[in-house]
Amino acid sequence: MGAGPAMDSSGFSFRSVLYIEQLKEAGKPRRILSRSGPAAIERYLAAEEKGRLIQSLKSWLANRMFTGTEIFGRHYTIEDLTARILSDLRQHAEREFGAPIRYAMAGRPVRFVGADTEEDDAYALSRLREAYLMAGFEDVDFEMEPVAAAYAYESTLDHDELILIGDFGGGTSDFSVIRVGPGVRRRGRTAQDLLGNQGLALAGDAFDARIVRKLVSPALGAHSEARSLNKLMPAVPAWIYANLERWHYLSFLRTRNVAEILKSARVRALEPEKIEALTLLIEEDLGYQLHQAVQQVKVELSRSEAAEFRFREGSLDLCIPVARTDFEQWIAEELRRVEAAVDSLLERCGVGRGEIDRVFLTGGTSFVPAVRRIFQGRFGEERIRSGNEFTSVAHGLALCALDSRKSAGK
Repeated sequence: MGAGPAMDSSGFSFRSVLYIEQLKEAGKPRRILSRSGPAAIERYLAAEEKGRLIQSLKSWLANRMFTGTEIFGRHYTIEDLTARILSDLRQHAEREFGAPIRYAMAGRPVRFVGADTEEDDAYALSRLREAYLMAGFEDVDFEMEPVAAAYAYESTLDHDELILIGDFGGGTSDFSVIRVGPGVRRRGRTAQDLLGNQGLALAGDAFDARIVRKLVSPALGAHSEARSLNKLMPAVPAWIYANLERWHYLSFLRTRNVAEILKSARVRALEPEKIEALTLLIEEDLGYQLHQAVQQVKVELSRSEAAEFRFREGSLDLCIPVARTDFEQWIAEELRRVEAAVDSLLERCGVGRGEIDRVFLTGGTSFVPAVRRIFQGRFGEERIRSGNEFTSVAHGLALCALDSRKSAGK
């Protein structure tokens, strides 16, 4: 559950976002409605008076301090909110298949965001399980997402292999070393086939935030100065730019206080045109469109050595050249953390790089060349495999469910 576009380019997957709004009709009691997925995004963008758009719920499951939030005078627990998304998915599937659905095989990260201990992970998983039950499921099993991706890869094999799975999501990156293949399936999978897991609380969202911070925010005055009492100081407070790094936070800036800050900054700024561009972005509530453009330039940089960040929406028109080498410098710390996670996993498993038969990479961030080079440098291009980057985990979960139900005699 993360930020980003409503749906991937294949049309087979979409972000798990939730939008809650209050409808007021003359002579009728107020109604509170919720929508999830692409419908939530569409309604949020169309609404004149914004409701609450909620995403990244899974990132809060391990946080014992976060129990819920108040929306339109009503308290919603994190389980309530997550259940609304899951209930919509269940009902959609029931309409699609024409049958009641009460069982789910669900993916989970190796390590939930914010989980420092195994107890934290267990706590997050218990909350997620409760959300499934609240959503109308009577039975739910969980499988680690990289293991599910391994199932999907295994379905293509005619021989056994020892593989490393790299699953790059929106908020987490997960890695597993596992034995797969027809021989493993015939003899029956055992706990010893999964040699180890490693989870990392960063992925695509972190890369997007770096593009906003390093490329977009400077064009909107992030490093501009203003004159005050014969001194130079930042034109706009840094916290305003921090809100640009997650697209739905931009709506929080549409306040009288921020408007006054920007109005004053334009008068004093040495680069008033940049402050004007920031003002237009906020006034016209273009956060979603901004992050769509960020996603697009990231895709282009995965294909080419250079690209242009293009953003033409409403009254705003930005065109900024960017080189892949610049992007790779911006995400250097994130890349080092991925390298460390992979090396740590191999060490804990007692497996040398030469013992890995194949590396299967999945998830949108696996397209980023600098990410792929981490694995190419350690294992060689000839051992790298990928495919169905946005749906391989879901495909693998379906195969996991089939195995689970067969073994249970269902």
